[in-house]
Amino acid sequence: MSALENNDVVFMDLDFDRKHIWHPYSSLIDPPPVYPVARAEGVRLYLEDGRGLIDGMSSWWSALHGYNVPELNQAMRDQMDKMSHVMFGGLTHEPAIELCKKLVEITPPGLHRVFLADSGSVSVEVAIKMAIQYWHSQGKPQKSKLLALRNGYHGDTFGAMATCDPVTGMHHLFAGQLSQHLFAPAPQVPFGNTCSDSDIAELRQQVEANRDQLAAIILEPIVQGAGGMRFYSADYLRRVRELCDEHDLLLIADEIATGFGRSGKLFACEHADITPDILTLGKALTGGTMTLAATLCTDKVAEGICQGEAGVFMHGPTFMGNPLACAVADASIQLLLSGPWQERVTAIEQQLSEQLAPLKSAPGVADVRALGAIGVVEMREPVNTAKVQEALIERGVWLRPFGKLVYAMPPYVISKEDLSQLTSAMVDVLGEIS
Repeated sequence: MSALENNDVVFMDLDFDRKHIWHPYSSLIDPPPVYPVARAEGVRLYLEDGRGLIDGMSSWWSALHGYNVPELNQAMRDQMDKMSHVMFGGLTHEPAIELCKKLVEITPPGLHRVFLADSGSVSVEVAIKMAIQYWHSQGKPQKSKLLALRNGYHGDTFGAMATCDPVTGMHHLFAGQLSQHLFAPAPQVPFGNTCSDSDIAELRQQVEANRDQLAAIILEPIVQGAGGMRFYSADYLRRVRELCDEHDLLLIADEIATGFGRSGKLFACEHADITPDILTLGKALTGGTMTLAATLCTDKVAEGICQGEAGVFMHGPTFMGNPLACAVADASIQLLLSGPWQERVTAIEQQLSEQLAPLKSAPGVADVRALGAIGVVEMREPVNTAKVQEALIERGVWLRPFGKLVYAMPPYVISKEDLSQLTSAMVDVLGEIS
């Protein structure tokens, strides 16, 4: 029983929080408001004062099943009774083996090797190191640059930051300290459309001009997330795969945000029916319960690395393969695949499309779009995040806008009624400020 249910509320020290705790992308001089969450259940976050908010963010794409999920809680309890952690160097355990079996089975064909890491950003670091070490092992150490896409976002660690858009990736302050990579224009062909040769001409030109120094192309398949919440053509992705094959480059697909059904396919690469050489996963891997990530690669990449000078892949996080995280990830995947996730995501897409459509005519709105369980309202000007959040909270909804974007990616288990409340709040609040 929770403190709220006991009527024995212990109020959080928000003054200490404001003065001492750094929240993501926030100032300690003039900190934005934070809202104290006492518990979470289903699709709702319950604040300390008892208000329940429909979580339209799935805790940044991760909580696909909602909160306080019995199957996931039980998986963690069962594993805790055995061991919460053991080093992965020289040891192994059943939760890691079972999780990796599932990942090899459900990801695009050919991704047979799995490296378990701590977080999404780290999985991108691992992918970059794999690509560079692969070419070093092939006697081509000069192939050490990456080609990334404008409007792309791959994480906040240094290797990942270097592949984010230098402008929209939020990391321009560190430009002088980052590895220098190449950038191609963001895909302009919308999802559902086919590409012409001209749509990929500049990307092709960069590949042909720099193939001797390029190790890989890195991209977010189909959905560019924090760089703009943009949905692009599956045909573009297919052509990138062909371009990599033609010019002997590796393809890194960052599915940290899109993995496990968010785009309407289990993995966004399936929209184009392609297999990358390296695939990164995170966020929803554990159903939003614990931090865990995975980087998968083909036999070609793994064997190429291990046949080289080092003979091993040069990476090994302390908490790699954490048994507790692996156990709950395994349970989350089982829960996802045993339910009607595709029908749920399709229904969410349809409802988001229909119910956000009235905003298309609002003068302050530039675009409204939906794909899978993602709904995006792009404003013409940046929104006042604190003000918009407060107005949404008054309507029982939790969203976190950034820049010009107000977007929703609710848990797949959300009811039609709760999703209607979420979209109604977005329409009301954004209509008022347009």
